Amino acid sequence: MSLGHHQPLLLSISEDSENQINHQRHQPEPGSSASATYCVKEVWTECKKLWQIAAPSIFCRLAMFSLTLITQSFAGHLDQRQLAAISIATTVIISITFGFLLGMASALETLCGQAYGGKQYHLLGIYLQRSWVVLLLSSIFLLPLFIFAAPILKLIGQPALLAELTGEVAMWLIPMHLSFVFQFTLMRFLQCQLKTYVIAWVSAVVLVLHVLLSWIFVYKLRVGIIGAALILDFSWWMSVSGMFVYSVCGGCRNSWTGLSRQAFIGLWDFFKLSLASGVMLSLENFYYRMLVIFSGIRSAEVAVDALSVCISFYGWESMIPLGLFAATGIRVANEIGAGNGNSAKFAAKVSVFNSLVVGFVFFLVIIAFPDKIAMIFTSSSSVISMVEGLALLLAITILFNCIQPILSGVAVGSGWQALVAYINIGSYYFVGVPLGIILGWFFHFELKGIWAGMICGTMIQTLILTIVTIRCPWGKEAKVHRINLPRATTMQNTT
Repeated sequence: MSLGHHQPLLLSISEDSENQINHQRHQPEPGSSASATYCVKEVWTECKKLWQIAAPSIFCRLAMFSLTLITQSFAGHLDQRQLAAISIATTVIISITFGFLLGMASALETLCGQAYGGKQYHLLGIYLQRSWVVLLLSSIFLLPLFIFAAPILKLIGQPALLAELTGEVAMWLIPMHLSFVFQFTLMRFLQCQLKTYVIAWVSAVVLVLHVLLSWIFVYKLRVGIIGAALILDFSWWMSVSGMFVYSVCGGCRNSWTGLSRQAFIGLWDFFKLSLASGVMLSLENFYYRMLVIFSGIRSAEVAVDALSVCISFYGWESMIPLGLFAATGIRVANEIGAGNGNSAKFAAKVSVFNSLVVGFVFFLVIIAFPDKIAMIFTSSSSVISMVEGLALLLAITILFNCIQPILSGVAVGSGWQALVAYINIGSYYFVGVPLGIILGWFFHFELKGIWAGMICGTMIQTLILTIVTIRCPWGKEAKVHRINLPRATTMQNTT
């Protein structure tokens, strides 16, 4: 793929160059105690590299996602309908644009990760600006989802009063939606340079500020659901401001060299890669949010609230595998950009292992304390009881959710986003959703049947991605994606 004039091309390299890059490390004899020690050291070293990126990324994602949960919690203790309205607005409408723009921004993990691995630091700033142009235009095209939220919800069967209130909330969440363009891209720009501590500090400050503002205005002054939405908007833009000031005011001297005309070159190729990433991740992100829509069509408000609690917790926990997803994409892209195919494969294996451990821990927590999870969001005994009944399905969903994002991260690092998008469409929407509808509506298992069918779609998707990853010719990938370093004169066009 060519990303414009003077931009790096993804070219094959000679065997001699590959041998220089992929120098073989001396390894002990297989089966010996020295070999076992060597393997443990290799795993430990890769874990440190992975968590150096993943830990601050996870903290940032948890902190930013917690802003929504905090807002939902305050709204839920005010009124049950307001909880349902802001839950639908954030877990359905916002989740669509969140997933799509987050996926589009993940194209930076491929390009910036490979550029950083190939020591082409100046290209990171150009890619960042190019992503702003592409994502901003895409975010504008998504605005009708917010403007026409109420009639759309009525059309798919939501109660009129709930749809109207949700539509009103959605309009006030448009600033939050627009902040995603800059928040997601700046975060990846900094992650690829291992400046993850900046992201963590900005997120921590914003989280504390959001809790304080929500407590004062929503809990004490009772500004209502619209006031809660405005506080959410303000907090997201505070995060953008912190990362932007650091990035352009001297914190990234090698990668940010000022605004460049090259940001407008090769936009179509960049858009195609970003679009594939956006479709890939948005299909994953929106998949289980469809349960909230199904519950609103066939069930009472208590079912909507219970599922909103489950999906909110699922979304909160998914920030951990999504942090590992980002770290995996960067680690794989770094190694491929440097021409190290075997190291990219090893990084993928270590990432899957780490994520599985995290998933199993959450599986046990949900099974052991389902009522405590529900009490975070609501004091309604009927909602808490229904959440307890859905705990096993939630636990299984979270366990599988800790595998497939990592495999998707491998895809991002390797540039396979379009392939994964097709796999997601087939597994989720041609298998999972139809099977869920059959089990839920035709066999009368209701919400549990729908959820169980959708889990089957996730299982199929995970199996296919596992096979694709295992069969990947990593050495060939490293050769194909090895970046040809451009001359220093390519930056003379910057303004």
